[in-house]
Amino acid sequence: MKVLVTGAAGFIGCETALQLLAQGHEVAGIDNLNDYYDVTLKQARLARLRSQPGFSEALFCLSDATRLREWFSHFRPDAVIHLAAQAGVRYSLSHPQAYLTSNLVAFGNMLECCRHFPVEHLVYASSSSVYGSNTRQPFSVSHSVDHPVSLYAATKKANELMAHSYSHLYQLPTTGLRFFTVYGPWGRPDMAPMIFCRKILAGEPLDVFNHGQHRRDFTFIDDIVDGILGVLARPPEPNPAWDAMAADPATSSAPYRIFNIGCESPVHLLEFIELLEQRLGRSAEKNMLPMQPGDVAETYADVSALRELTGYAPRTGVADGVARFVDWYLDYYGAAASRS
Repeated sequence: MKVLVTGAAGFIGCETALQLLAQGHEVAGIDNLNDYYDVTLKQARLARLRSQPGFSEALFCLSDATRLREWFSHFRPDAVIHLAAQAGVRYSLSHPQAYLTSNLVAFGNMLECCRHFPVEHLVYASSSSVYGSNTRQPFSVSHSVDHPVSLYAATKKANELMAHSYSHLYQLPTTGLRFFTVYGPWGRPDMAPMIFCRKILAGEPLDVFNHGQHRRDFTFIDDIVDGILGVLARPPEPNPAWDAMAADPATSSAPYRIFNIGCESPVHLLEFIELLEQRLGRSAEKNMLPMQPGDVAETYADVSALRELTGYAPRTGVADGVARFVDWYLDYYGAAASRS
């Protein structure tokens, strides 16, 4: 297939594109290389993709509807994996406009292009953040997600609603994936694993929110990519048993699905930090702080729907995942330090 991957210089986008290329697909990547975090890391990810046959790229903002339409007209993808977005819960508190542009306007442009240049399947990134104030565990795709606690989460919920409208009106097959705390080599510097690694090595104290009581369903990047590619090969069909009087939020009378992708095994944040300390061979001072606005105490994914469809089964436990992440971190940033 010809597959468009947006956010190709991002953490999940790059790893997904690499796997698609390894399977023999033709991949085009779009990214705007914004400076939300270190552009050097994004360039390094792109360099990995540029070395592979079958990869092409375009660098522009998806909020540019004209440019995106021209590009679709040229490339004519069979399928789209839309991973480009303004990420981060805390950043949304201080930079709301970035989320309105990148997560709403850009997503609307993508839906329009998938409609007018028909694709077999649009797979897009949602987030575990959509569960918001819900405290029922594990989080199920059949639960209501009508009470987001951050603008970031609200934009991801909006993406799901926007996708459903296009699935209903134009029979565009869409699948939304709610990712749960993705980590691993080549990860994002704004996320806890990278922040903690840097501070432990620098001898700086760690800010640990919710007094260390957070539990997160840490999911290794390889398992995330397995879930994405498993779904990509199975475009949704209308659910013949869907009942408007007892509606299942995860399916529809339209070709529309929602899935969780997680490890199905929540870990206390302090346990995750301890694994980092052990692998780095250093202890960290910890500043125990209250819960931050927009945050949630626990995430725990019910992945039964994804397992039923694709056979999804997370393969990387947190101890192995942390070890692989730390080894990459030391290699990458040690090499970067030597280059500078």
